[in-house]
Formats: sequence, structure tokens, C-alpha cells
Amino acid sequence: MSTATARQIVLAARPKGKPRLTDFRLEQTAIPTPSSGQVLLGVQYLSLDPYMRGRMDDRKSYAKPLQLGDVMVGETIAHVIASNHPDYSAGDIVLAQTGWRTHALSDGAGLSKVDPAVAPVTTRLGVLGMPGFTAYSGLRLIGKPKPGETVVVAAASGPVGSLVGQLANIAGARAVGIAGGPEKCAFVKNELRFDAAIDHRAADFPAQLAAACPSGIDVYFENVGGAIWQAVLPLLNNFARVPVCGLIAQYNGPSGGDGTDRLPATMREILSKSLTLRGFINYEFAEQHYAEFLRRSEPASRKAAFVIAKTWSTVWRKRPKPSSECSMGVISARLLSEWELS
Repeated sequence: MSTATARQIVLAARPKGKPRLTDFRLEQTAIPTPSSGQVLLGVQYLSLDPYMRGRMDDRKSYAKPLQLGDVMVGETIAHVIASNHPDYSAGDIVLAQTGWRTHALSDGAGLSKVDPAVAPVTTRLGVLGMPGFTAYSGLRLIGKPKPGETVVVAAASGPVGSLVGQLANIAGARAVGIAGGPEKCAFVKNELRFDAAIDHRAADFPAQLAAACPSGIDVYFENVGGAIWQAVLPLLNNFARVPVCGLIAQYNGPSGGDGTDRLPATMREILSKSLTLRGFINYEFAEQHYAEFLRRSEPASRKAAFVIAKTWSTVWRKRPKPSSECSMGVISARLLSEWELS
């Protein structure tokens, strides 16, 4: 990198609803010098993930919220610029939790070397990284699809949902994806090779979903919640399994609706159909299952057995082109466009 200063994006205000540019601040600082036992990292790729929205709110969750002035969190691929650490050398490529910044110091804690010979380094932010392991652990350990069953996943065009459907097909199940808009649905059906793709923006979405699942739903991988969950619920079969990975529809506050309390009806369905719903955070399974996940996934990645949804990273050196529907992507693009490094 040729910049004379380091740059970082910090949380400047708590978002009210969808994040705005004014909720963030771009700062310039001196590039730090590594002390004994430290490495200086130059960030190359940043993964933009839905969990970041939750960290901006000052409320109890599975992880501590950001404080105002903190650097925005995020997993990155970085290279070692300079090292005073015995385990790392200049030029090493690592997976790191640097956040939204161009440079960072590390004492080695939490770093993981990335071998470009195994797969493109960016796969460690996608199919071979946190999104991939989220899909793998949620589907394999909670969903447990069987041959001939129907697996439905919301946000099917994203890095988690796209892999859920492909893993379902490998398990011999039918994969039905839910996405927003014709372009995403075409990607899910034609490139990811799901058995069906349903547009949740369609006026008759519940009817289309029911038609795509004539034998009901055995596994529903929940990424969204809201109206999509309400359409899925009556289609769940007895003993259906629901890994609850995310609730994107609620991340920016109440998702609207007609004010009806649907919890009693939901609980009645859970009871009468003997449903299994389990929320999970992927790291709950990491100690026992992450090594197995890599062992299974790395060969498939080398053989291009998985189609990778490349919606997860922003290259520091290039002006990003995010979807206009992704508020986090739009905001990061506008902020990071000022970071172009010639």
C-alpha cells in the first residue's frame, strides 16, 4: 500500500432505523509501528455481514455492542507488512478481525494464516470462512436434511443462503430458495442450481411458495423473519427443523405489519407439529466441527463444486459496486470510495 496514513471508519452515532452516512466517520491516523511480538497488517479485503448492524445498537446480545468512536467491526484478509512476531513474516496472508481500517497491529491472537495455493484467499471470507461454516453447521447439525426432503432457505442469493441450498442438494434434498427480485431469483435457480426460486416481493408470494413445496417443508433455514416466516410457518411439516441464523427483517427496527400478535399462533404450530426451532451462532460449533468443515469444503472449493456468491467483500483498491438494496453496502461503498489507493 502506498498511503502515508492509515484510515478507519468509526461508529459516530447510533442508527435510528436504517444506517445513514452520518452514523459513521472516516478518520486518518498515522500508520502504527509494530513492537516486539507484533505484526503490522495491511488490509486487502473486508467482509460485510448482517451482524454488523446489531453491533451498532446499544442493547444486550451475544456480543458486546460497539461504543461511539469505536472502529466498525469486520473480518478481513490482510497481508503482513512488517513483523516482530516469531510466527509471522512479511508477506504472509492472514485472516484477521481488523474491522473497517486499512492498517492494524496484532499480537497474533486470532490470526489465521491463509494459503493461496489451497483456494483463492477471498474464499476465507465466504465459502471457506464464517458464512460457509454458518451454512454448514446450521444445516448439518440442526437442519439435518434427509434425501427427498424439502429444504427452504431465505436470503438464498447471499453467501450463507447460497451454500445452504447447494449443501441441501448434495444431501439429496430439494432446495427452494427465497430471494428479492427477478435477477436474484434467476441467479439462485440457474447458477446455484436450486430446484426452485421464489420472489418474496411478488404479490402472491405465499401462494408461489406453497406451489413450490407441494409436500410441505421439512427444513427451513431462517435468515430473515417477518413476512417470509409467516408464509413458511403453515407449510412446515410435522417434525420440521428450523435453524434460526438471522432475522434481517428486524435489524433496523420493527418490520411493520398490521399489529396482530402472531406469537400464540406460532406457538400452537410449534406444539401441534412437534417443530424444532433453534437459534445458533456459528462459533458454538467451531471447536468440534470447524476442522471437519474445512476438510470437507476445501477439496470441493478446489474443484469448483460450489458456486460462490460474491457479495461479501469490498476490495480496498477498487471502488465498490454494491446492490442499491443493501444499506450497509451502500454506506460502506460511499465511505470506502474515499480510500482508493493509487
